[in-house]
Amino acid sequence: MKNILLLVHDDAGQEARLQTALDLTRALEGHLSCIDVAMVPLVAADINGGAEQAMLLDEERSREKENRATLEGRLDREDISWDWTDAIGGMAQVMVEASSLADIIVLNRQLEDNSFLDMRDITSRVVMKSRVPVVAVPEQQKSFRTERALIAWDGSESCASTMRACVPLLKLAGEVRIFTALEKANQLSPAAAAQYLSRHGIRAEIDLVDRGSRNPDELIAEAAEGMEADYALMGAYGRGRLREAFGGVTKRLLGASKLPLILGH
Repeated sequence: MKNILLLVHDDAGQEARLQTALDLTRALEGHLSCIDVAMVPLVAADINGGAEQAMLLDEERSREKENRATLEGRLDREDISWDWTDAIGGMAQVMVEASSLADIIVLNRQLEDNSFLDMRDITSRVVMKSRVPVVAVPEQQKSFRTERALIAWDGSESCASTMRACVPLLKLAGEVRIFTALEKANQLSPAAAAQYLSRHGIRAEIDLVDRGSRNPDELIAEAAEGMEADYALMGAYGRGRLREAFGGVTKRLLGASKLPLILGH
């Protein structure tokens, strides 16, 4: 896990993404690839639409040019390996196309004070299409710590593959907990997950709870708060985006989680 891919864009979540990416790059002794996306504006289709779109895109590119100058100055002062790529297009599609050789992608969960940028949808699309673990951080995130990890285990292949991909990150943790709600849909057992991790030198405790009538996202948030987790790792959209769109676990956590989520599909 050496190639960290960072979405760069001048929006409310950028500072949280940047600080998270810097901490991950240092912790994993990796390389940071910055993708600065100038978004193509959507304009109502009329006789002047083309000219207006060109003007708005030019303004967007100018803002991102200034953004690049500022961030490159900061990156030059950081003791990390990094590179920079400028791109134009839809944010999710650009990140997916750039992710072929990435080990982890840094994005946001839903932004609180930004009405024009639907980061929850962007992150969901990248998770579904990139097949690379995504770190989704709240916009208030100041740093990314690696000491306490919560694995929200549901026995799915999505969760198992995300855990496997994140073994280098989990090795940095002093405390790893596999949290699972008992239900018949579970496939791989949490004991099997703990055994797998043990073969990589990672000792994981197992927490089993009775789900009852409560939503899994509530239980995950409660467990994470109880252990003071630095992040929660989980499989995303295990039942498909269509069902998740009507209020699934992944969607609700992306909308409200107080800690970073590491999501994979």
